[in-house]
Amino acid sequence: MREESTRAPIPLRRKAGSCVMATLCIMALGLSRFEPLVSLRFEVTVAPGRLETPQTGRLLLALSSRPEPEPRFILGRPELRGSFVFGRDVRDFKSGDRVVVDDAAIGVPLERLSQIPAGEYFVQAVFMWNPDIRRPDAPGNLYSPVQRVRLDPARGGVVRLELTHVIPEESPSETEYVKFVTLRSERLSAFHGRPIVLRAGVILPRDYDREPERRYPLRVHIGGYGARYTNVLRLMAEGSEFRRVWLADDTPRMIFLHLDGAGPYGDPYFVNSANNGPYGDALVQELIPYVERKFRAIGAPEARVLDGGSTGGWVALALQIFYPDVFNGAWAFCPDSVDFRAFQLINIYEDENAYVNRYGFERPSARDQRGDVRFTMRHECQVENVLGLGDSYTMSGGQWGAWNAVYGPRGSDGRPVPLWDPKTGVIRRDVVEHWKQYDLRLVLEQKWSELGPKLRGKLRIWMGDADDYFLNNAVYLLEEFLARADPPAEARIIYGPRRGHCWRGISERQLMMEMADAMARAKTRSVDRPPASVPSLTVRSRSESPLRGGISNSGRRGGRR
Repeated sequence: MREESTRAPIPLRRKAGSCVMATLCIMALGLSRFEPLVSLRFEVTVAPGRLETPQTGRLLLALSSRPEPEPRFILGRPELRGSFVFGRDVRDFKSGDRVVVDDAAIGVPLERLSQIPAGEYFVQAVFMWNPDIRRPDAPGNLYSPVQRVRLDPARGGVVRLELTHVIPEESPSETEYVKFVTLRSERLSAFHGRPIVLRAGVILPRDYDREPERRYPLRVHIGGYGARYTNVLRLMAEGSEFRRVWLADDTPRMIFLHLDGAGPYGDPYFVNSANNGPYGDALVQELIPYVERKFRAIGAPEARVLDGGSTGGWVALALQIFYPDVFNGAWAFCPDSVDFRAFQLINIYEDENAYVNRYGFERPSARDQRGDVRFTMRHECQVENVLGLGDSYTMSGGQWGAWNAVYGPRGSDGRPVPLWDPKTGVIRRDVVEHWKQYDLRLVLEQKWSELGPKLRGKLRIWMGDADDYFLNNAVYLLEEFLARADPPAEARIIYGPRRGHCWRGISERQLMMEMADAMARAKTRSVDRPPASVPSLTVRSRSESPLRGGISNSGRRGGRR
């Protein structure tokens, strides 16, 4: 027999309402535990008056666990240590627009915003749009104040940031010895279809104003990756070792020309390319003649020399090789890969993947002095993918993007064609052919009958044999060719045992004395006889001379090339 309830019956409408309320409570409880009502996102706006016209560019979001340095200064650095960066494209950004950065943006070292650990962060947004200087700190780019926030993807929420600050135009101050040059390049302007200027820093020799009739040789210096022309102010700062050497009584007098490592795709490397345009010709036919006229340089090939480290080392060698009748010698320190069979650890002619080696393991990009891997190729390229338009390192303005722009072809969309897929690292064989014209060892080998007599005794390289980026491997391959070159190369290659990137086995004073000696010998037409202090054959010296009064060649990545 069924037992009857003694409670009064509940009206049907009340019972239905209770069920609905219970269901809503259960749903709300479930959402609070497993899915936020509003997923974590950032909403970024432009403060009134900060953009004169709508601009297309890359919106970057930087999160750091530390208040210093400002989060925006970690952008582009592969060693993030407790920081996260996310990026997305924005078209026609202007005041009044609200752009969302959420899980649709790509990130590094975590791919999505929803993956960050819950915690307290210092956050900042940057809008990178300057098309002529592709770097986060370029003039005209916008950034927000730093905000301290607590984030938890499980709880969701909206953080609003306003781009209120504009990076100002560059206006470095000149001194007695330091001068600056800004020259519109007709060649580059025609190529890009808009005004493009060449910038350079100049250091004058001692007693320049006291000897108005005297003319001087020209030393063209190229810094590490992205090194700006304003570095001359640091070099000539009161109390600096470089200043002491430069102004010493026994230092050879010359004009120092520091090129600018900023361009439309990152460092332009000052060679002609399909993407950057005719930077080599613009340098040789526009900037150098202008500087030589303005500052009373001798203006002859035998009175022009080149030097640089890292990026600058490669550029110094490339300019000497591509313009052998214009320059009288290159002094290169830790140059970027001079043989693409060893493009860092990639053989672009044989390897199938840039991120994974032939053994199936992630390929290192950098090591420390003990040989431990600092970061991998995949990670470093992802850092640039986050910075680059279209989620691609080719448009990042970073090191890999710059190499790709300099060495690679231009696509139908007007952008550099990637040598490898930005996401997978698979190398495109159809792109490799275009890179061959920048493989310095290959160029020398193919054209040695023409170049050999002109380059005899003019190539000098210093390289640490424990280079952070494995650049010593390419120098070994170049050395193999130079050792058997006919006619003799009389090149000079010196290795520093257990020395890393930017090792320099010669002091600033020694360097300038060698330059002066080379120019004096060329002037007296004794180029066939090498000086007694310079070996006439390629050598593998084990010199460990410390850097004294030299120029630091590290780029804007804290030593990255």
